[in-house]
Amino acid sequence: MVYSRPLDFEKDYLDLKEKLDELKSMASEKSIDLGAEIASLEEKVARLKEQKYRELTAWQKVQIARHPDRPTTLDFVQAMFHDFVELHGDRCFGDDPALVGGIAWFEGVPVTVIGHQKGKDTNQNLQRNFGMPHPEGYRKACRLMQQAEKFGRPLICFIDTSGAYPGTGAEERGQGWAISQSLLQMSALRIPTISVVIGEGGSGGALALGVADRVLMLSYATYSVISPQGCASILWNDARRADEMAENLKMTAPDLLNLGIIDEIIPEPLEGAHRDAENTFKVVKERLSFHLKQLVEYDPAELVEKRYQRLRKIGVWNQA
Repeated sequence: MVYSRPLDFEKDYLDLKEKLDELKSMASEKSIDLGAEIASLEEKVARLKEQKYRELTAWQKVQIARHPDRPTTLDFVQAMFHDFVELHGDRCFGDDPALVGGIAWFEGVPVTVIGHQKGKDTNQNLQRNFGMPHPEGYRKACRLMQQAEKFGRPLICFIDTSGAYPGTGAEERGQGWAISQSLLQMSALRIPTISVVIGEGGSGGALALGVADRVLMLSYATYSVISPQGCASILWNDARRADEMAENLKMTAPDLLNLGIIDEIIPEPLEGAHRDAENTFKVVKERLSFHLKQLVEYDPAELVEKRYQRLRKIGVWNQA
């Protein structure tokens, strides 16, 4: 088996794994007994796999979170929801393909789904603006949030963006205002809300979909106020020190769980969601179902109050 687009730190492990696959294939095709050799190589592959992925650095997790084959919002929607109907436009300027949303069924419950959408090749990324929404994307999100609240549908958000688009046109059309409105709208919703960080969660563009009753995060995803390259450029005038900055930003799932910013880490397959998407979908669906069943038991006023209290607990301060 050939593994597409391996990351630099994976190459030695994946090369060894491909040799194992080739050895198994040769033994099967030519009816040769290579049991001892295969067993020895399997043990070596397993040992290297554990060592490689159990000791990932923050920068290596950033690379996995950005992998072009990683499942996107629409991949999760197709795998876990039924009868999804995508809705378009902000009723003000236009539609934004970098942020998708619509209505669907989740285990017999009608829900609203919103998420950032990246592409998986150059053409798709150009169409989706590399998953960086314009203001009309966030206005569309607000429209769908209001609609979900009107009809009493739970809201499920998928976060996967390097950040909101910072171009001149986006600023002229009110990028900061659109994000702030999304934050305000989401914080006051009187319906159950769950956000899942499935890839790269960057800056206010990610936070705009992150003010939820439950914030879940895949184990190799990242969530930060700024990208490691951007922060290294600002503080050290050297984007090449992004690997150091990734450690300092505390942007990985274990760090964020310790800080109380997320509520749960959803384990990915050891090699990452892009290597075993089906099992990733299965686990995410189980955890969404678990949390949704809890949240629907609260009345609307309780949901808003608990969401407020959850946000108030984040951070460290001294009171004079």
